[in-house]
Amino acid sequence: MLSDPTKTGEDRRSPTTTDEARTKDPHMNGLPLRQLLMSLGEPLVELQAAPAGLDVPVRHVAILDPEDPPTAAPGELVLAIGARGRAALPALRAAGRARAAAVAVKLDGPGQADALREAATEAGVALLSVRRETRWEHLDSLARTLLTGPDSAEPGEADTGDLFTLAQTVAVLTGGIVSIEDTSSRVLAYSRTSDSDEVDDLRRLSILGRQGPEPYLAKLREWGVFSHLRGSDGAIEIAAHPELGIRRRLAIAIRSGAQPLGTIWVQEGARPLTPTADRALVGAARVAAGQLVRRRRELSADARLTQTLLTGLLEGSTGPQSLATHLGLDLRRPATVLAYAPAATAERDAELSRDEVTGLISVHTAARHRGALLAPVDSRIYVLLPELPPGLPQATLRDWAQETVDAARTHLAIPLRAAIGPTVPALTDVPASRAQADRILDAMGRGGVVPDVAALHDVQAEVLVSEVLALLHDRPELRDPRLTALTTYDARHHTRLAESVLAYLDALGEVRTAADTLHIHPNTLRYRVRRAEQLTGLDLAQPQQRLLAMLQLRLTES
Repeated sequence: MLSDPTKTGEDRRSPTTTDEARTKDPHMNGLPLRQLLMSLGEPLVELQAAPAGLDVPVRHVAILDPEDPPTAAPGELVLAIGARGRAALPALRAAGRARAAAVAVKLDGPGQADALREAATEAGVALLSVRRETRWEHLDSLARTLLTGPDSAEPGEADTGDLFTLAQTVAVLTGGIVSIEDTSSRVLAYSRTSDSDEVDDLRRLSILGRQGPEPYLAKLREWGVFSHLRGSDGAIEIAAHPELGIRRRLAIAIRSGAQPLGTIWVQEGARPLTPTADRALVGAARVAAGQLVRRRRELSADARLTQTLLTGLLEGSTGPQSLATHLGLDLRRPATVLAYAPAATAERDAELSRDEVTGLISVHTAARHRGALLAPVDSRIYVLLPELPPGLPQATLRDWAQETVDAARTHLAIPLRAAIGPTVPALTDVPASRAQADRILDAMGRGGVVPDVAALHDVQAEVLVSEVLALLHDRPELRDPRLTALTTYDARHHTRLAESVLAYLDALGEVRTAADTLHIHPNTLRYRVRRAEQLTGLDLAQPQQRLLAMLQLRLTES
């Protein structure tokens, strides 16, 4: 091929120079910020803002010493060492002017994040907050390793552990015997069976051979089962064929968009399938799609990034733009947070069954809202419902939550409580919805007569009393020392004076009602109330003293 005579010898590049190397090694073109975050992970950094999106290429790592003037270069990840909090503002502005990819900074407190996020958004540069305990040299070394060399590890095999948990959850919800298969009818996971389960030949041979036996698969093709699955988003029914050893079953296709990923099969055993089995399968297929898509390690890392961004949004430590960009969500559409927690009496059992509870909630929620996102945080499980249709009635959300709570009680024997956060107008307001859901759960956790599923207006009084009690708990100087002395006296002398006074006040002075509550004689109650007044100098005829006693004595109950 003739060379271009207008180019100098210096400009004429051989096929083995930088351009071809850049094509062969994508790292020379930069690593997308998304992939860098997935590799670094939550233990080291958190994404606070990404105004230019998560596909911005990161090409280099630069250390900005606090004594140096703030400078940056295009595509750099700037490690702002020593510039804590607002002191990093000049570095952010300089990085924006230079079209750097991101700036990493340590925060002194939660209040600094807002100012820095605003500055990063204005500058058009991503902002990463570095964990306080992270050593800068470790972060620098790891980031450079990620940028300078291709990852030599091969993508891992599917994480089938999650699929086995899902199969067991579906078995519980449908009352059937479950298997999950890929598009080649290879068995990926299946539910546990007991001696009383009536397993048919198709199920037994499929599990033993790890693949559906060809004669049976041929029959399914002949009956049009696979063509029906390709054309349907819902569950389909396959009638029993006793002559072939096949019992009645339901099936549903697992898809990611239009891409088929596999099938969930539910065989009917000794008992009929539950009336809501088809709906449970819809949710299970959506959950299974996410798990099968994560067959490759980088997509599994993508799911971890989603969890990190979701948790950050719920806690208010990460702005909504990052999650919206990552998942393609519309920031301006309504959203709601549902929060679930085990009842106090079931917390230990729920901890032992955490995977099952999470699986049940994810299946039920996915069946109702395709874009639902789940985030377990400590003992609570939060569900973010983004992009809700305008005007969705709260009664609909209540029905969804009630279905889940009822299913947990019926199938797992675990009593759950659910709080419905307010529907907020945009993703920006999600932390407020989560905060109100927490207030409701806190009040429900203090006992009393409360429903299993509640919005704020259902438990308004309980929420406010709960928060007043929390204030009294944290501020001992606000308590009446006479009431404190009464509870101390009870503890030392093994008496029940405080409990009796509270029951008397709760019954509005009706002695017989209060005595019945405590299962004691009315005269015993009268004696205890008089004795409490004598010991403390309290005058329960005074409204203010009665009010304070009703509140403060509840601290011993909580």
